[in-house]
Amino acid sequence: MSRILIAEDEPRIAAFIEKGLRAAGMTPTVVGDGRGAFDYAMTGGFDLVILDIGLPIIDGFSVLRQLREARNELPVIILTARDSITDTVAGLEGGADDYMAKPFRFEELLARIRLRLREDRAPEAMVLHHGGLSLDLRTRRATVDGRTVELSAREFSLAETFLRHPGQVLSREQLLSRVWGYDFDPGSNVVDVYVRYLRRKLGSDRFMTVRGIGYRLVSPDADGDGPPPAP
Repeated sequence: MSRILIAEDEPRIAAFIEKGLRAAGMTPTVVGDGRGAFDYAMTGGFDLVILDIGLPIIDGFSVLRQLREARNELPVIILTARDSITDTVAGLEGGADDYMAKPFRFEELLARIRLRLREDRAPEAMVLHHGGLSLDLRTRRATVDGRTVELSAREFSLAETFLRHPGQVLSREQLLSRVWGYDFDPGSNVVDVYVRYLRRKLGSDRFMTVRGIGYRLVSPDADGDGPPPAP
């Protein structure tokens, strides 16, 4: 189980990332200042650091510099509201392995984390399958029973989330946070709208409505134990 250090001083963002990583099967630890981030990173108990630049006591750039000066090669993904080219270059040249600007989508952050962790591990499957539905994560191509289907970027991300959790009930809140990012309106019906899009393109019997909760991906020929999909 991957151990991820989250160095982030904004509680809402830290809690959002922590929750998402736990749901992805990882073990996150949150620290809210630069000094603590450096001390935790130097323990050898982590596989990767998500590092905010605007940390109190010691900023993220200083934490990164101190880690690299100490010959600590722990993978670091910088996550910050600073999105200028100057800051991006400074972070990468300072030894960061990746750089993401806020606001961000959790699925993209998770993909980048997996990419860095995968460098020393067996490659992750790049094609997801379930019940005749396939997603190629490299080409961003969807196929249904061998037939190619065009999906928008958001539709593909939503379909990917379902295929990573086949048969699991996913709440609207979970789908919002994973596909649309942390800065969303919990009262929005955007999830329902995009599930309708997927039903039209990939098959209405694949996405079962679990009333009052959310949706789950099922095989088209499976005998579901819940209500039929909404129209």
